[in-house]
Amino acid sequence: MKRWHAVVAYVIIPGIDGSDGQHWQTLWERQWGTSAVRISPASWSTPELEDWGDAVGAAYDEARRLGDRVVLVAHSLGCWAVSTWLDANPSSPVAGAFLAAPPDPHGPAFPRQAAASFTTVSAQPLPCPALVVGSLDDPYCTPEAATDLAARWAAQWHVTGPHGHLNSASGLGPWPDGRKLLDSLTQQ
Repeated sequence: MKRWHAVVAYVIIPGIDGSDGQHWQTLWERQWGTSAVRISPASWSTPELEDWGDAVGAAYDEARRLGDRVVLVAHSLGCWAVSTWLDANPSSPVAGAFLAAPPDPHGPAFPRQAAASFTTVSAQPLPCPALVVGSLDDPYCTPEAATDLAARWAAQWHVTGPHGHLNSASGLGPWPDGRKLLDSLTQQ
């Protein structure tokens, strides 16, 4: 008897300015090759929520043509783009949302000027399985604030060690522990 395996496509949703070449998102995207689609908003440096939401939607549509299941892989401000897009598109079949290091829009380090349209976002229960991953010492979001976001998104919560904002400066490289977390989400 032949087993059928669903083909997974990934949508990469970085934070402000995208993820550089040493960021785990970029390294994962390279591993996934043609099974990954990165958003491309016009407002990378001064993010506009509507533009980013539209970019998530366009990348999702492209990913649906690549695979049977679509998983959203977001970092930082990209987590809010995912949340907002899912709120507006609750019936879109998404296999999972991996939300790493979401910034607290009410926290002292949030880039209010650069990302002004993101300051009014609110976390609502997500219509798909979701996992929020945060760090013990993220300058943009305390573990307590991230725990609250995970609860409001109806997502699983995982705190990792003291790794800052879970970005290139954190020195995670291909972040194998993050991949294990992502795999646990996608195998549900």
